[in-house]
Amino acid sequence: MEDNLNHRPLLSHVEPVLAVSNVMETIAYWQDIIGFPDRWFYGDPPNHGGVSWQGGTFMQFAQNAELAQQCKGQSVWIRARNIHSLYELHQQRKANIVAPLESKPWGHHEYTLEDNNGYSIHFSAPYSSDLIGEKALASEIKILAKAPSLKDFNRLMDAVGWVPGEGREVKKQLTSTAFAVVAQHQPTKEIVGCALLMGDGVSFYYVKDVMVHPRWQHQRIGTAMMDAIMQWAEKNVPDKSTIGLFTGDQLAGFYKQFGLTQACGMFKQIHRK
Repeated sequence: MEDNLNHRPLLSHVEPVLAVSNVMETIAYWQDIIGFPDRWFYGDPPNHGGVSWQGGTFMQFAQNAELAQQCKGQSVWIRARNIHSLYELHQQRKANIVAPLESKPWGHHEYTLEDNNGYSIHFSAPYSSDLIGEKALASEIKILAKAPSLKDFNRLMDAVGWVPGEGREVKKQLTSTAFAVVAQHQPTKEIVGCALLMGDGVSFYYVKDVMVHPRWQHQRIGTAMMDAIMQWAEKNVPDKSTIGLFTGDQLAGFYKQFGLTQACGMFKQIHRK
């Protein structure tokens, strides 16, 4: 029987639901101490609620004091970016850090804090995604904040098997980016990768044409370029802006490490004769 992709099950989101002794006190702790920016609650008085962090991390809390006592010591594991900055934030806010930040043998930097209900919250980041280039990017590769030239862009497009556009349109695109980076091989000055961030300057930005020359793939160049794009965006785009991109399922895991989450959408290409 032919597999119908439209009916294949797809898991797109998960939220732990923790039993707590007081919903509003727990929400306040996760906002004021742990740093989750958004919240919601339900009931009068509230008996259910939750917090979220932009990028796809969500927690729910259910009022159940008896079960909360039984669940003390249970764990939640959260993958993070820029974990050193997060650790400093939790130190400044005097979170109950029960295990300090350290390098683990399974390839992650990790630390643990205990929340107001006694749950252990583990924050973890792979070595390779913690800082741009640290223990990941070859020393002869440098990430530069600039758009590629038309010649370099088309050369990369051809190398990765994409169809280059018309020269005039591509040149206009390259000069109208909100931000762009290239990866340059320092000894030869060859541009071996690029990534573009387009945007309206108000609320929507689009990651486009993330390319690494096949001779240089699987060497963390794409990771370093995306890190640079997202770090610039976090500092410079307006608050509450949305950043999107198109990609296949096989690359979804790569982009998730930068805080991007899968979402439903629709699109149409205009083809003129």
